[in-house]
Amino acid sequence: MTFPTGALRRISLALPFLLLTTPLPAQEAAVGKSVAASALPAPTALQTGGETPWLYEDSDIPQDKDWLFGKMDNGVRYAVRHNGVPPGQVSIRVLMDAGSLHELDHEQGYAHLLEHMVFRQSKYLGPGEAIPTFQRLGATFGYDTNASTTPTQTVYQMDLPEATPAKLDEIFKLLSGMMREPVFNKANLAADLPIVLAEKRERGGAASRVEEATRKTLFSGQRLAIRLPIGTEETLNSATPETIRAFHDRWYRPENAIVVVAGDLDPKLFASMIEKYFGDWKGKGPRTAPPAFGDPVAPAGADPQFPLGETAVLVEPDLPRSLTYAVMRPWRPVKDTIVYNEGLMLDSLAQAIINRRLEARARAGGSYLYAQVYQEDVYRSTDATFVTVAPLSQDWQSALADVRAVIADALAEPPTQEEIDREAAEFDVALASTLEQASVRAGSELADNIVEAVNIRETVAAPDVVLNVFRNMRDKMTPANILAHTRTLFDGDVVRSVYVTPQGEEADAAALRTALSQSVDADGTSRLAAQTISFDDLPKIGKPGTIVSEGPIGLLEIEQVNFANGARAILWANDAEPGRVAVKVRFGAGERAFTADTAPYKLLGEMALVGSGVGELGQEELDRITTGRKMGFDFGIEDGVFTFDAQTRSADLADQLYLFAAKLGMPRWDANPVLRAKAAAALTYESFGTSPGGVLNRDLDYYLNDADARFAMPTPEQIAAMTPEQFRTVWEPLLKQGPVEVLIFGEFDRDATVRTLAETFGALPAREPIPAATLARMPAFPDAGEPIRVLNHRGDPDQAAAVVSWPTGGGVADLRESRQLEILSQLFNNRLMDVMREESGASYTPQVGASWPVDIDTGGQITALGQIKPEDVPTFFAAADKIASELAASPPSADELERVTEPLKQLISRASTGNSFWLYQLQGASSDPRRIALMRSLLNDYSQTTPERMQQLAQKYLAARPGYKLAVVPEGTAVVTGAK
Repeated sequence: MTFPTGALRRISLALPFLLLTTPLPAQEAAVGKSVAASALPAPTALQTGGETPWLYEDSDIPQDKDWLFGKMDNGVRYAVRHNGVPPGQVSIRVLMDAGSLHELDHEQGYAHLLEHMVFRQSKYLGPGEAIPTFQRLGATFGYDTNASTTPTQTVYQMDLPEATPAKLDEIFKLLSGMMREPVFNKANLAADLPIVLAEKRERGGAASRVEEATRKTLFSGQRLAIRLPIGTEETLNSATPETIRAFHDRWYRPENAIVVVAGDLDPKLFASMIEKYFGDWKGKGPRTAPPAFGDPVAPAGADPQFPLGETAVLVEPDLPRSLTYAVMRPWRPVKDTIVYNEGLMLDSLAQAIINRRLEARARAGGSYLYAQVYQEDVYRSTDATFVTVAPLSQDWQSALADVRAVIADALAEPPTQEEIDREAAEFDVALASTLEQASVRAGSELADNIVEAVNIRETVAAPDVVLNVFRNMRDKMTPANILAHTRTLFDGDVVRSVYVTPQGEEADAAALRTALSQSVDADGTSRLAAQTISFDDLPKIGKPGTIVSEGPIGLLEIEQVNFANGARAILWANDAEPGRVAVKVRFGAGERAFTADTAPYKLLGEMALVGSGVGELGQEELDRITTGRKMGFDFGIEDGVFTFDAQTRSADLADQLYLFAAKLGMPRWDANPVLRAKAAAALTYESFGTSPGGVLNRDLDYYLNDADARFAMPTPEQIAAMTPEQFRTVWEPLLKQGPVEVLIFGEFDRDATVRTLAETFGALPAREPIPAATLARMPAFPDAGEPIRVLNHRGDPDQAAAVVSWPTGGGVADLRESRQLEILSQLFNNRLMDVMREESGASYTPQVGASWPVDIDTGGQITALGQIKPEDVPTFFAAADKIASELAASPPSADELERVTEPLKQLISRASTGNSFWLYQLQGASSDPRRIALMRSLLNDYSQTTPERMQQLAQKYLAARPGYKLAVVPEGTAVVTGAK
């Protein structure tokens, strides 16, 4: 059975000032000819009564009764249910049970190419009409409307906001036409083929080469070794409308189709519409049986005790070292029973115990940066146990031996009951939290769970069933059983391995075989001894603080509490998201806190500040004290503040607040997490240069901030010079500076939480002021008229990237204008994507976004970015300049504007049904009440505008100065004139 994951939350609120339920007369008119819901006949294919639903055949897993299942005479299967998260949305998935593994040799890439052509033109949609049509219905392309192709399936996704029966009827009609009757002709193929080839090009480079070679080694002799959804240039370029149609007719058949719908309407209405539009679908010709995907097989003469098969050493000078070996078994369909799932849970516990030991050894300063064990059923091709390790040096043999020694110990001796109970407690709290939040699980997530269940040939189970199965098997969680399951995980038909290294002289395939074949002594030193740690035994933060004021902020039931030491809290206690509490702590100066000299420690802070400890708790103690608890500790550096974030629950909230406050009031400065972060930074630096995207990740912020050293990625020389002592020197004063704001939104006891705040954040010593010089450090933008900046990458010669950026602003005063700039950027985005796809065959990577920092008064940007061919860089720059000029010269059409504002309205409306949305919007409001007042116009600011307003903003921001241009091209390439 598929295990439920975290859900999107919902709060039902009456917010008249946000106009969350504004009627959409224009949209209703667009679908007015659709059949009314009342005219639909009742569904006839529902599997009711004593009939076993198709998903639960041969299973004793209790059926999730919220789902209704149906199977039509033509073979189409469906699953439907009501779900009101978020309100008004209907999530639809159409799954075709065929992917790249179903392709013939000459068809490699066809499943993915067909996915594109389905969106190009079909029975009810003219050329290029699909995306604009869905946008007019309120669906954001890429977010609500998308598709994906894997080796085993192709899935079409639609999350329809503000769904009505009429809109839904139209959507089903369009989707049925797309699946059943896409239009295959030379013009459509000529339009989509360059886009698919662009996707293939963008995925190239060192990482892609490693992926391909790893796949060929690990899955040698199986179809998966030579079948990736992206295909090959040879097979894609040889595609014709006729060959694509042949693939479609062979696999896009009713017997291979599954339709899944979860949303805020009657599920029987969903079933009726599915039967209406898919019930008369007939396949062309006889049904084709799926091909055999093959089994992993050991070479002749392999040792049955350790059947070592293929090994490979891949030399990539710019990539960090990594080693993977896999113990592989044939994949077979299973009977998804309770007993089977109990076995999976025992497998998971066994892996968790080994992984904790491996992590403990790495933290102590071992020979590897990280190592992990995980079992995975890979695309119905193998049931494999993978071991991955990242050696810290050229001595990869020691790293491999150390990891294998830990595993050997797990295979030789059972774990302690304390180890088992510790991991079981982690599982229990995760499953219990999912059950608590069952009422607010998003329909999109529930639909995706069905899709995944079909893919792995298993069932779905309600959260209470999963939790009950787990708790009812506690007597089976014994050392002997875990040992047995550990041994099964490492028993297989063949063992294969790949080592990636920057230096070819380090190893070859034979050396890797030798290292894997050597016996290792079991090492039990990383077994974790029993140790009890309690929050009750930890020192107090200080004397509980005094409340100096408290009261409502004037929005909903949200309130503010201020303490005598200057700490402020914004609280909203509500029960709309059961079992969930969002916490955010804001303090300090953020990016402004650093100088050119201290900026390299910014990266290490993001990686190691939390791990360096809190008071008496090091990283291991932090893990132990939070075992069986729902707690988090994410650290972030924003434009004007530092942040701690966590998703917790009411029972753990007090201790969560203690940890956050203790990090500020009594930080610990362990050296090992810093040294480990330093090693990780050094190992990954060179990989940034292997692709245009990597170079942008490394350098774009630096150049868009006028080459300010504070925004530069630390160089290898700077990384080498870093020390734990200097780390503390940089970060210790920063944790003491600036006022503290705590935001807590969710289901919690208000009075108890206020008392805890007084004992934690209210008890902190008085905060030091942020120095004036720090506050004065603002980001700068490159001067107007600068020549094009050209950077180089060491990746594939057909890859490049181009960026054009214009400065905007920042701060709260013009926040409403920043929201309108989001509309302008989306107008720009739609035009740029159309131009680049039409003129250069670019994929979906051309994108435009707007940023507007709120905690500082400058630094915002509108930035257009595209990953393209080197020869298309000038075309990208010309297109961006032309679009900017046209937006400033004349207003957009009403239809073009609606294609942006309607999806934005729906995104905001849906987001505003969750606590996290309100927390994000109100952060900083304890010191700047303007943010509260600005909430009242938020939805209108993002979704209501005029063509003339867009033109004015384009004139102000896009036409006032030339855009700053940056290109990333292969080394030795000169395609941009006027560059420096």
